[in-house]
Amino acid sequence: MVLRRFDVHKVTSVAEAVALRQRYGEDAAVYAGGTELLLAMKLGVARWPHLIDIKPIAALRTLAVTKDLVRIGATVTHWDLERDPAVANVLPVFARLEANVANVRVRAAGTLAGNLAFAEPHADPPALLVALGARVILEGPTGTRNLLVSDLLTGMYQTAIAPDEVIVAIEIPLPARDVRMAYVKFQVLERPSVGVAAVATVRDGKFVGPPAIVIGSVDEVPRAVPAAELAGALAGDPRTAEALAEAASAAVDPSDDLAGSAEYKRHVVGVFVRRALGQLMAGAA
Repeated sequence: MVLRRFDVHKVTSVAEAVALRQRYGEDAAVYAGGTELLLAMKLGVARWPHLIDIKPIAALRTLAVTKDLVRIGATVTHWDLERDPAVANVLPVFARLEANVANVRVRAAGTLAGNLAFAEPHADPPALLVALGARVILEGPTGTRNLLVSDLLTGMYQTAIAPDEVIVAIEIPLPARDVRMAYVKFQVLERPSVGVAAVATVRDGKFVGPPAIVIGSVDEVPRAVPAAELAGALAGDPRTAEALAEAASAAVDPSDDLAGSAEYKRHVVGVFVRRALGQLMAGAA
């Protein structure tokens, strides 16, 4: 399919990008990797007369790891993230997730910020980012604001980003050293059908506080599993796994599609919650 005519505006500063967002509003989209955006335009399911190319903004290309967090600039690609040794050292589960996003072509061009901004429900990163308490840094005409990823994603292809705002970075707080993390997914088509992120502290075989279990890809947005009553529970107890699996299956609202029926997807969610818990107990960090 032939793309309809559009104008590309290359900018060299965030201020320029924000000004163009103000000027064109919903007629403009921010363009970095373009792996999702251009595909939607080619298929004719979305159209923006103006694309704001933020790739020339040097400040958005930075990837920094400090003692407290990982800060990922808006034009950092999935390929950058999967290959960065500092990221692999402090968040190995996240580096492994990034290495399995889509395919190498998408990872080489696509960005984490673009993945979040497009809000494709069948995506790997959001569930783990929600479980880790990650936030998005937005810049607009009135200044900067921080938004949890859980609050950023509001629906299928819908976000809380204002028409005059630009994502400048994603920040992932680094958990304590004894926090265990896991991400497992089920995928038969091009995109994941179910993704399960699990983040928890386990001491003496018990959860210290409730585990953070987030289900992605099966619903319009990532769903956090209610688990407050499992604080202090034996993490390796089959009854704990069963309780989490049942709570996760109830927390999602899947639809019938080519990936399976809603009932089937709920079953798969339960299976993969058990697998994620198994990784935690095996010491996956």
